[in-house]
Amino acid sequence: MKFVFFIIVLVSILVSVASGIPGTATFYQQYTPSACYGSTPEGVMIAAASDPLWDGGAICGKMFTVKCTGATNPVSHPCYEGKTVTVKIVDHCPGCGGTLDLSKEAFESIANPVAGVIKIEYW
Repeated sequence: MKFVFFIIVLVSILVSVASGIPGTATFYQQYTPSACYGSTPEGVMIAAASDPLWDGGAICGKMFTVKCTGATNPVSHPCYEGKTVTVKIVDHCPGCGGTLDLSKEAFESIANPVAGVIKIEYW
């Protein structure tokens, strides 16, 4: 019976880890002023939300864990295998090319910045 319980728990964990929301990420380098916090610095593990996520600023302060899942361009293998980064939404990225616009520090902790744009999962 313990073995069955263990298997159920293990499968639940694997499903929850593998079920991130798909999207794309770009990066930026000027962090203040931001749409959420003005001129108050919020560190460097931050991100800006695209128009579909922005919701009039309701997303400000929300934390997301982000994982690179693949390339969107000819840069082969941009992802740093198994790496994730947790970022705080501090800004709005109207019309940006990704779901999340990560700080350069956050982007380069999960992928090669030469790629510029990557496929991601976030939760």
